[in-house]
Parts: sequence; C-alpha cells; structure tokens
Amino acid sequence: MMLFNSLKSALFFAFAFLVIATGLSISQLVAHRFSISLLDRAVARAENIAHNLALDAADKILINDLVALQKILDDQIASDPTVAYLFVSRDGQVLTHTFTDGIPVHLIQANTAGAGENPHTQKLMSQEGERYIDVAYPIFSGKAGTLRMGMAVAPYLKQVRQLWVQMSIVTLGILVLSLAVSQWAISRLTRPLNQLGKYAGQIDAGNLNTQVTVRGRREVSQLAGAFNSMLARIEDYTARLKHSNEQLETKNRELDRTHKQLKTSLSISQKIAALPKLDQICRFLIQALTEVVACRDIHLLVFSRTLRTVNLSTLHHIYHLDQERFDQLYALISRYEQFACIHRPELARIQLPGALNSAVQVALFPIRHHDETIGAMMVACGGDCECATHELDIVAIILQQAAGAIHRANTYEEELTELKHRVDVNSGFGEIIGKDPKMQLVFKLIEDVAPTDATVLIQGESGTGKELVARAIHQRSHRAAKPFIVINCAAYPSTLLESELFGHEKGAFTGAVRRKIGRFEQADGGTVFLDEIGDIDPVAQTKLLRVLQQQIIDRLGGEKPIKVDVRILAATNKNLTEEVRKGIFREDLFYRLNVIPIHLPALRERSGDIHLLAQHFLNRFCTEQRKKIIGFRSEALRKLIESPWQGNVRELENSIEHAVVLSKGPQVELKDLPSALLAATSPKLDPSTTIVESEARLIREKLEACNWNKAVAARQLGISRSTLYEKLKKLKIAHSA
Repeated sequence: MMLFNSLKSALFFAFAFLVIATGLSISQLVAHRFSISLLDRAVARAENIAHNLALDAADKILINDLVALQKILDDQIASDPTVAYLFVSRDGQVLTHTFTDGIPVHLIQANTAGAGENPHTQKLMSQEGERYIDVAYPIFSGKAGTLRMGMAVAPYLKQVRQLWVQMSIVTLGILVLSLAVSQWAISRLTRPLNQLGKYAGQIDAGNLNTQVTVRGRREVSQLAGAFNSMLARIEDYTARLKHSNEQLETKNRELDRTHKQLKTSLSISQKIAALPKLDQICRFLIQALTEVVACRDIHLLVFSRTLRTVNLSTLHHIYHLDQERFDQLYALISRYEQFACIHRPELARIQLPGALNSAVQVALFPIRHHDETIGAMMVACGGDCECATHELDIVAIILQQAAGAIHRANTYEEELTELKHRVDVNSGFGEIIGKDPKMQLVFKLIEDVAPTDATVLIQGESGTGKELVARAIHQRSHRAAKPFIVINCAAYPSTLLESELFGHEKGAFTGAVRRKIGRFEQADGGTVFLDEIGDIDPVAQTKLLRVLQQQIIDRLGGEKPIKVDVRILAATNKNLTEEVRKGIFREDLFYRLNVIPIHLPALRERSGDIHLLAQHFLNRFCTEQRKKIIGFRSEALRKLIESPWQGNVRELENSIEHAVVLSKGPQVELKDLPSALLAATSPKLDPSTTIVESEARLIREKLEACNWNKAVAARQLGISRSTLYEKLKKLKIAHSA
C-alpha cells in the first residue's frame, strides 16, 4: 500500500488500470460479438445444408431407395468436416444414419421439426461436453419424414479464441505505449504540486510571511493564489479570535445566571418528585411559581386522556371539568408550542371557573411530556400580559422539569380510578356479577359442587341467570373440556322432545328419514343442561329418570340401550314441589334432580347489585355500539335501582342496551331509559294477593303498556315469547277490544 501514498504513483496505477480494463472490455466485447456472428452464420449454413439434403432425400425416400439415401448422407459427412452426424427418421423409426456405434436414443427426442416446411434448430451438448447445432428439417412437409443434422460448434469456437488472442496482443502493445506516455504526462503535472507541498511545510512550521510563487498552468496559479489568500485570512481570524474571547466572557456570565435558574428548578423538581398525589404537586408548583410570576391568579391544568376530563387547580381550589371542555381546552393548548398570550375572544366560548372567566388576557405556558400535551399553566392577566415575560426561561424550565412528575402522578390516578372501576364492575363470579350476600352464597355453592358429578337443580325466576350458573359449574368441573349441551324443554312439543333428547333410528316414525343422534349422546363425557325442566312431558320424565339412575338411553326405534356418561344440571322457574303435589311432575324424578338445590334470588331481592350490573352492561354495549358513555345520571341510576325488575337481569340488560342506543351524551339520561320502565313503579303488594295474581297483573300491565305487542312485552318481561303464550293461556289473559 506504500505505492499509493504518492499522488504520482496513484495516478499512474489508476491510468494503467483504466487502460487495461478498457482494453480487456473491448477485446471481450469484440470477441463476444464475433462469436455471436459466427454462430448465426453457422446456424444459417446448417439450415441451408439441411434444406439441400432434405430435397435430395425426398426423392430417395419416395422411391424407397435407402441405399442411395445412405450414400447421400455419407458423402455429406465426408465432404464437410463440420457436419458431425446425419440421420433420417419417419414415424418414430430411423431410416438411415451416419453413426458408427449406433444412434443415441436421447438424441432422437431432443429436437423435432416444426409444422409444414419450417425447420427447427436447437443447440445441444453431448455427455462429453461437445456442442452441436441440431437442425430438424421436415422432408416433403414432414410426409417423407424428418432430416436431423448436427453441426459441430468447436471449429467456430476455435476461430473466436484465435481472435481473442490477437486482440490481447494488440491491447498489450497499446498498454505499453499508453503507460509510457502517462508516465511523462504525470511527471509534468505533479511537479508544481511538489513545489506547493514545500511551501505548505514552511507555513506549517509557523512562517506565515511566506509568499507562494509557483509557475504553472491556470489551475496551479489559482492554487498558489488560494494559498496566499488563506494566509491573509488567518491573520484576520487571529484578530477576530481576540474579540470572540471577550464575547465568551459575557456568555459565561449569562451561563452563571442560567445555572442559578437551573439549580432553582432542580430544587423544585426534587421536592415535587417526593409528592405522591397530583393535587399536592399542583399546589406546590403554584406556590413556587408565585415567587417568579408577578400575577397571583395562577391556574394549573392537567389533562386526563383516559377519562377525558381536566383537573384545574388553583392555590385554594380544584375544579374537575367535563369532556366538552376537555376537547376545547386540549385543542386550544395544542396549537401553541411555547409561551403565548391568549386574548379574551379565544376563551369566551370556553366556560372556565374563577379569574380565568373574567380575565382580559391569559398567559399560557404549555406543559409537554415526550411531545405530548399533558397540561398548561394559565395566568389570568388584567392588562398586557407582562406578568411573566421577564422570567420566561425560568418558568419554562420549571414546567419542563415538573412535567415528568405531573405525568407520573396523573397516570397513577388514572390507573387507580380505572382499577377501582374495574373492581366495582367485575365484582362477581366469572360471568355472574353480584356482591350481595345471597349471591356470595351461590358462588360458594358453585365452587363446592362444581368438582363433583352431583345433579344440580337451579331454581329462580325467568331472567335471573340460571344458564350462567350452569355454565359456571361446567367450566369449573373436570368435564370442562367436554361438550356443554343446553336443552330448552319448553321449546319442543312433547312429540319431538323425546327424539331430541334420546335420538331416533331411521324409520322410527313418519318423517324419520335418517338416524339422529340425541342430545345426551352428543354430550357424552360432558354436561347436559335441561332448562325449563318443569315443562317436560310425563313420558319423557320416565326415560329421563332412567338416565339419571343408570346412565342409559334408548333411541326411538332402537333395539339396544346405549351407555352414556353425562352430568345433568336442570333449571326451572316453577315450584316443582307444588308440581309434584299436583301430580304433574314425578316425585322420584324430582328427588333425583334435587340432589343439590341452588336458588337464585330475584334482582329486586339484591338491589345493591343493580348498579354493578348496569355498569357492566353499559361497558359491553358501548363497546359494541362504539360509543363513549362513562356512566349514569343520578336520576337514571335511582330509577334503575327502584324498578321492580319483574324480568330480572335479562330485563335490565335489554333496558341498558335500549339506553345506549338512544343516548347522545357522555352519561345515560333518565329519558334514555325504556318508556315502559319509566312508567313502571315498584308494586305495593297486598298481603292477601297471591303470587299467581301478582304475576297476572304484571303481565297485563306490560301488555297494555306495549299496546298488546306480545314480542315487545316478552322482551321487557325478560321471558321468551313461547313462555308468554303459555302464561297467557294458563292465567286466562285475553285482550278485550
């Protein structure tokens, strides 16, 4: 690498490399083009020879003179050394060829003639690496067969190599001549540079009075002039450096002042970092800034992005602004990167408390944390906003240092609020929500009974969540990975219920065109939940008793019993004890089902859980409807708690969905609740009124409120339409026009 330390050597080798690379490139390009030209000529010559041979061979083939045909091929091979092989094939057979050791099999299929008179040329390579131009020429339009001729490429490649050698010799001669000329030219060009190098050494030694006098061409003269101009500028820079030293002393004095400001801000930051709560930090920061800012009406705003609210702190008060003013203030403050003076018209549309509402102008200091606006300091001014302009730097530094602590405290309080909200809303057991002592007993019972295979009878009014209890038991049992099959016994007529439960064989009854697997077989290894068990047909009761006793079922039309392994959970909103007394429900089946009874209280019996359930449903439906509603107005929540909720949790869920759809603001208003709920009042029960009479009165009131629309009434009651029809028939309720 020492050779390239000299510019002269570097230029010489660069020029040599350029000449060599250019010569080799030209040689390669010429040789390549010559090779392509030779091969194109060879292909044309091969096709011409094949054409003539095909004409001669056509006559011999038509008269079937294969001896003469063989002679034609042999003569061509003998007369032209570039022709490597010839053969004629027709209908997959070789008529004649020039191979001494037999024709290669793979060569026959390597090339085929084109349609009509068109030949097909292809380049082939033998296993020994020899290259050939193979021409497949149709004889008499292919009717007399195909002539295949192979022309060797080696003679042509030999000509290319000879040309490349000749080009290399010429290039070498040019290279030698070019290097000699370049050596002379480089010596002439670098001589002035060597002289300039000597002058530069003198200047580097400290001799600034040196004048460069180098004779040469225009570029060298310009370089010498540049050296002399550089010496003059160095003298000028020396004088200016003295002046800069004086300015530096002034800057040092300003730096001392800034250091004192920074020390003050750091002291404030250290004290703020020790304060855990946001209101404490804001109050301390306002006290510290009153020593810097002339005006005393200092307000500190902190944005809560999660809750979309604003904490506005003064020295003696804390205000919590709603979402509307959050959006207005955030949009206003985000427009300013640094200190700004805001005039009254910009603040007129934002209702701000205290002195900010009457200030003529407001001095604004944005507070940012990692390029995110987290708040601002606003100072109410009565005049021209001169209260803080004299100490802008120290105010900005203090706010910047305090931004991290403000963000930390604000984030902590947001998380604490969210955690408290989550604990309040999710108080419950899995999907079942409730903190009432009655529900806590239910949760404890679920935990105790879930690991066993005991049959459980879940009782309670419609809409109290009996299926959720059944699912909770299944999910906490050892059968959780197996199916959980729900069968609504009231949804099937007695003629189809038995088939649905136990299945049927093909042809068991009219319409049984194929075998059907019953729900018990589908649930093998898992759990069967029999909802509305009180509506089951007496015949099916008998078969169900057998399943409970022996875990064996019989398909309708089946010839042999089927063993199943299922756990049975049942639910009803009827009083099965009364049904047994009336003879409607089998007594032995009741005792088999009632091994572990669980009674779910009505929602009106645990009114303390209504706000938890309402908030849970509100969050769920807000997510589905993509709305931002944070809670309920006090009058709306009071109405929810005071409602009788005859439809229980299901009715509450439907009411909250109704409210979410209609709500336009950040909170659910009283007017957003269903009209039937607003019209309903808590019933004052007469001690002499029976449960049946109370139920009949409630159903009639709902129907009249809904203009006897049974679908709407059933939804508000929290029951299915089929259940409503059964109750109308049972209670003999009819619409009197």
